[in-house]
Order: sequence, then structure tokens, then C-alpha cells
Amino acid sequence: MTSRTRRVLALALTVSATATALTAVTGPAAASPSPLLAWRPCAQPGGPAGQECAELPVPLDYRDPNGPRLTLAVSRLASERPQARRGTLLVIPGGPGGSGIRRLTQQGDSLRRELGGAYDIVSFDPRGVGGSTRAACGIPAEDRQLVTLRSWPASDGGIAANVARSRRTAEACVRNGGAVLRSLTTANEVRDIDRFRQALGEERLSAFGVSYGTYVGAVYAQKYPQRTDRWVLDSSGDPDPRRVARGWLANMARGAEDRFPDFATWAADPARDSMGLRLAERPEDVRPLFLSLAAELDRAPRETTTAGVPLTGNRLRQAMQTVLYNDASFPQLARLIRQVMDPEATPVLTPDVAGPMPDEDAAVTMAVVCNDVRWPASVAAYERAVAVDRGRYPLTAGMPVNITPCAFWKGAAVEKPTRITDEGPSNILMIQNRRDPSTPYSGALKMRAALGDRARLVTVERGGHGVYLGTGNACGDRVVTTFLVTGERPGRDLSCPGRP
Repeated sequence: MTSRTRRVLALALTVSATATALTAVTGPAAASPSPLLAWRPCAQPGGPAGQECAELPVPLDYRDPNGPRLTLAVSRLASERPQARRGTLLVIPGGPGGSGIRRLTQQGDSLRRELGGAYDIVSFDPRGVGGSTRAACGIPAEDRQLVTLRSWPASDGGIAANVARSRRTAEACVRNGGAVLRSLTTANEVRDIDRFRQALGEERLSAFGVSYGTYVGAVYAQKYPQRTDRWVLDSSGDPDPRRVARGWLANMARGAEDRFPDFATWAADPARDSMGLRLAERPEDVRPLFLSLAAELDRAPRETTTAGVPLTGNRLRQAMQTVLYNDASFPQLARLIRQVMDPEATPVLTPDVAGPMPDEDAAVTMAVVCNDVRWPASVAAYERAVAVDRGRYPLTAGMPVNITPCAFWKGAAVEKPTRITDEGPSNILMIQNRRDPSTPYSGALKMRAALGDRARLVTVERGGHGVYLGTGNACGDRVVTTFLVTGERPGRDLSCPGRP
């Protein structure tokens, strides 16, 4: 196919999508075969049967559509009940840096069961991720550990080491990342999604976005409102266009404080005695215990079973922050705390806390948030913010407002972030845990307010990050499934009990 033919096809699909989106979908939708996607089997052990993969070419720079190309890895689970099929559901991964193909592999069977053949289910690895075209910064291994990629201040609150690390990381990315790294933005991911829609031959998409994927989904719905069908945003952050990811990171301090009492209640339950994981007799004693142990490790780090990687106060804090995402991980943190309490024990670190991230993963995680919006550059301002945040939110010790490589990033904010508004079809369903450590409820309420009557919000009265088909909450799962399958959405915001 010539480039001219592709442009004509894209224009025809866009015109068709705009016209069709003005009318309701009244019956099953038949997918149009696309010559741009050559599907091949790619089922993985433990994954869903029939999974297929393909490659989608997209422009490196959409201002130069005939210029250099990147390749996106895409995947689908075709509906097993063509007579029930009504369209295509796009799974939008989180992150930045999350793999949609991996998520489809992990969650595809449960989505199939819930949706009963109503959709072809598709996803993709965003540019810079997984099987798609990637970029690297050449960051040293010691700077690619989660506890160093996250800017945890020194034990006295100082940020000099964070400043030096952030500066050299930004310089490495400018030196080695090239045009691909500069193209890693939310705006380009949204354009890539619309290119994927065209390649699928769909006039409209339905979507299920989680975490950062909710922001991508919201921006797509703002940019291409008439190309959206049924839109689910699971675990949303504050879409404030002045801050974007800087605000999401800062809000994690509040999220940890909201969520930690769930862990404390679990860890003080007498039922933990049989597991050897009970930390205190009362829930209110767990938090001061944790803070005192972290302070002890600040003063005297402990050797661990991972050679050359000591357990510091910040590694304990980082382990805590990671574990709060899911109740199923609570034993992991309790076990580590028990090991710290025992002077004869050698603590065992999980790989996410002990080891470095691959260079390409670290690059995309930083690049998107640094490219999307300009971050403040004043070191003194970060010092003041850390001092205030440490006092207000001791669990996270000032990390969420600390300096990052974005303060020294070159070529940032090529485009202004999109302002999310209430202009567009009323076809969005938000779902949110009340006590989310990563995208706290207060931020989700700002997304809800920005969307206005376009959205309805389902609040699940529990903690953790991610709701639909991830926590066993029957009420929340039922509301989302009903919306995706039948189009029936609550007439107003509602609450689901936290129990399964």
C-alpha cells in the first residue's frame, strides 16, 4: 500500500467515524479487516487461548506523517461469540511504562468471561514499552533502582544527593535518548490509539483504562469525543493541566496516609499470630512502630540476603509504598518488618526493592512525565517543599514532592497538556477505591468534577489500587460489566461496600 493510499484510507475512516458517531449503535458491530495489521498467534503459557499479535507502524512525529516511523506491538483476543459482538474494547495500560500486551495476557480470560463475547479485546505496548520501539538513557544501575528513581531524601531531609542524581540522569537521557525518547508523551500515545482504531477498521472504540491509563483515556475522550463508545476509567488521578504527573506524584503522600490504616488493622489482627506476622496488639500502634524502625534503619542500615544491597530506612519506606497497592501483599511487608524487629534476622528484599529496573523501562517511566509538562527548576523550592511534606506526611518522608530529573530535562513540554472538560458525550464510568495509595480519592474527585455530566463515579469503600476484576468486589465488578455489556450506567454517582 502506498503512503498516498494510506492517507486516503485514514481520511475515509476519520470521516466515517465522525458521521457514524452522531448516531446510536443499534446492533452487533462487524470488524473491518485491515491491511495494516497482520495478526499472528502469540498465546503465552498461562494466558488466554487465541491471543494474537501484530505490529502497527506510527509516525515518530505526527507533524511529519511521512517521516520516520516507530513500531507499536499490538494484541487482540477476538470475540468467541460473533453473534454477540458489538465492537472493540481497548485496554489502556497504566504506568507510564506499563505493557498493555502483558496486561491482556494476565487479565484476558477474566475479561472474556465477564463480557461474554461482546467485544474483541485489544491492547498495545505504548511507544517506548515492551515490544514497541524503545529508547534508552544509559543510566547507571545504581540510579535505576526504584528507591533511587523515586527521590527519597536523606535521613536528615537533605536533597543534595537527589539533585546530583537527577541532573546526571537528565543529562544521560538528553545525550542518549534521541528523538524516540523525546516522542514519549501522553499526546502521542493518544494519537497512536487513534491510529490503532483506524487500523482496526472501527468507527468507535470502547475502553478500559487503569491508573495512568485513565488519564490517557480522558485525554483521548477530550480530543476525539465522537470516537468513544463506552469508556471506563479505573483509579483516576487529578487531571490538572498545570501539574499533570507532578501533581500525581505529590498526591501519593496523601494516598499513603489514607491507605496505611488498612495495613495496620490487618497487622494487628490476632489472626496474624498463627502466621507469625502480627506486629502489634492494636492497629494504632503499627504506624509508630513502622516509623521508628525506618528511623533506626536511617541511622544503621542492615545487611540483607541480597549482596551489596543494604536495607535502609528509605528501602523500607519504598517497600511499604509498593505493598499498599494490594491487600494480598500485606504479608510481604509484615514479614520484612518482623525481620527488622529481630536483631538476629537477615532481612530478605523482594526484587522490585532490591534490584535495578532495565534502562529502557526507567527511560520511558521518566520521559513521559518529564515531556508532558514543564517542571519547576528551583532547587531551593524543592528543599522547602520536602521540609513541609516530611512533617505533614511522615510515611513518605518528603519523597513525593522532591526533585526529579524533570527539573533538568531538556526539550520538555513541546505541547500544552490537555484540559479535561465536560464537553462531549455522557458515556464515561469512573470507578475508584476510597483509599487508593497511588491515585488517591481526592484526585479522582477532581477528575470527576472536570468531566461533569459526562461521567458517573462508583466509589468502592475499600483500599488498594485498581478495582475492576482485581479485588473481587462483586458490586463494583457488576456495575462496570453491566455498563460495558448493556450500556446501562448508574443515573447518579453511587457507593459499593468494601466487602467482596
